[in-house]
Order: sequence, then C-alpha cells, then structure tokens
Amino acid sequence: MGQILLFHSVYGLRPAVLAAADRLRAAGHRVVTPDLYGLPAAETVAEGFALLDKVGRDVVLDRARAAAADLPAETVLAGFSMGAGVAGALLAERPAAAALLLLHGTAGAPEAVRPGLPVQLHLADPDEYEPQHEVDEWQRAMTTAGADLSVYRYPGPGHLYTDPDVPDHDPVAAGHTWERALAFLADR
Repeated sequence: MGQILLFHSVYGLRPAVLAAADRLRAAGHRVVTPDLYGLPAAETVAEGFALLDKVGRDVVLDRARAAAADLPAETVLAGFSMGAGVAGALLAERPAAAALLLLHGTAGAPEAVRPGLPVQLHLADPDEYEPQHEVDEWQRAMTTAGADLSVYRYPGPGHLYTDPDVPDHDPVAAGHTWERALAFLADR
C-alpha cells in the first residue's frame, strides 16, 4: 500500500475529508490531509470561496507544497474538487507521483503527465463546475499525453456527492466512487 496526499475542497478540512482519509487508512494506505486554509471549514460553497479568497491561491499552493515536501516522490496525489486542482498543480513538481486521484474535478496539465501515469477521475453528470465539453477536451489532452486514464460519471448527484454533510450528497454514487478508488489505489 502507498502514501497518499489528500487535499480538501473549497469548503476546507471538513469531517468528510477526514473520514475519507480514515477509509483509505483502513485499506492500508498512509494518508496526509493538510489544512490548506489554517481556518475553520466553511458551511457553504460561498463561504468556502470567501475563505479561498481570504487565504489566497498562492498560499494554498505553498501549503500544499510544504505538506508534500517530506513525502516520498511516489506519493499518490489526490483531492476533492478544488483539492483535485491542487493535486494536479503539484503534478508538474512531482513527476514520480504514483498516481493522480481526482474526485469532483479535472486537474493536471497534460505537459506534466508522464506516459503511463495512472489517473482516475470521478464526476457528477452533469456537474455545474465541470462542463461536458471541458471534460471531453481535458480527457483527450490527458490521453494524448500518455495518461492511463479512467473517467467515471455519476448521473444525478450534485458536484460534491461524496460529502455526506452537503446537499449534493448521494450515498449510492459515493459508494461506487469509493469502491473504484480503493481498487485503483490497491496497487499503488
């Protein structure tokens, strides 16, 4: 089993992220869940974006880099929504990453992808933050860059459907996501 660096969504470091980390630990992984805000988590998406604006994207990325600094080069980069974007941003600086697990958001620049990089994406269908044409374009670019890409779409739920504390939650879609993610991570 491997090392995973798991980044939270725009809401901040919420109980759902800690529960996800516990789920991954129960499967034998070592998991780090940094608080990229250093502030209490938000209750709404609007409050989450206000927190992100207050802290600043550069500070968020600097905190993510600091969390990754002492981890093995082969660490799996993972994240929820905004955190998926953070994981993808770190990929260029961590070319030996074992995999990229993206929950609720596309991420990772194709030029940062090494051939054969395992990438798994889970998205609501439709997703208000991930328009289909943008997902299709991202998928083509990642595949062309050589990523070993799996994309799963879940019809019906809201954007952050794995978080039981938000209105988007869908337990069936969340269950399928975790089954697939755990299988994906089993070999990492």
